[in-house]
Amino acid sequence: MAYWLFKSEPSAWSWDDQVARGDAGEEWDGVRNYQARNVMRQMAVGDRGFFYHSQNERAIVGIVEVCAEAHPDSTSGDDRWECVDIRAVMPVVTPVTLDAIKADPRLAEMALVRQPRLSVQPVTPEAWRILCDMAGIDA
Repeated sequence: MAYWLFKSEPSAWSWDDQVARGDAGEEWDGVRNYQARNVMRQMAVGDRGFFYHSQNERAIVGIVEVCAEAHPDSTSGDDRWECVDIRAVMPVVTPVTLDAIKADPRLAEMALVRQPRLSVQPVTPEAWRILCDMAGIDA
């Protein structure tokens, strides 16, 4: 299993919106960055990810699971753009803020710290365990 982080502006698509989609999940569509698209191409069904609210909140608020591998993005007529589908697994007990992540030297190499604009990012198994601990959930 691999681990990821999905960033969303809660005013456009929030954790509550994701939860409302139920087991069917939702396309992680609209990504128009080649690096983020390539990250999604590496994902497999069953991989887990953090759901991160950007903008004002800037915090990990939930755990999601990839439920469909990369496929053409339905919001684009251009074959270059692909996306995965994700479904909500659980909220975190304690949201993990960007400030808390940046304050932990063990997480200094995370893409969220080094490439903050990237909307879909890999997370190492070690960072996954650390962040789950910070969020009050079992890794």
